[in-house]
Amino acid sequence: MGTSVPAPTVVVVMGVAASGKSTVGRLLARRRGVPFVEGDELHPAENVARMAGGESLDDEDRRPWLQALAARIRTATQDGTGAVISCSALRYAYRQLFREAGSGVWFLHLDLDPEVARARIDRRTGHFMPAALLGSQFDALEPLRPGEPGLTVDAAAGPEAVLETAEAALADFEARGRR
Repeated sequence: MGTSVPAPTVVVVMGVAASGKSTVGRLLARRRGVPFVEGDELHPAENVARMAGGESLDDEDRRPWLQALAARIRTATQDGTGAVISCSALRYAYRQLFREAGSGVWFLHLDLDPEVARARIDRRTGHFMPAALLGSQFDALEPLRPGEPGLTVDAAAGPEAVLETAEAALADFEARGRR
């Protein structure tokens, strides 16, 4: 009888806008030698335009985006590559959808003080998310619950400190058979 090999881990780097999801996600993917998926690139163009115009999305608006992300998780699990995906993943229901899409999903929540997030979003250029929507993201945020596979870290610590802490917790998660 063959030994069952667990599906590769898919890390979802989550948090509000300007928490550093893309920066940390790219670095973590590079270190792990897995593909990085920029979740923002999977938003339908209509949703990007609405957000750029300062309009918040509701769950129905987000559905195609969440389904596209879940499909990427399914593929990364089934083809054995694993992945790191950046996605706000603000609500528990969204994270459940991702966990149902593939075994071995682990969340890295980049927690950030609202004032720090506001300062970061005010400084960045070339992104569709306006500072006006930041408050709605904090309102929608449902932190990781006990039993959800993942880790919450202070994103103000900077990418290297976040990565060091995250990699240790991720290694422990994988060593324990992802429980």
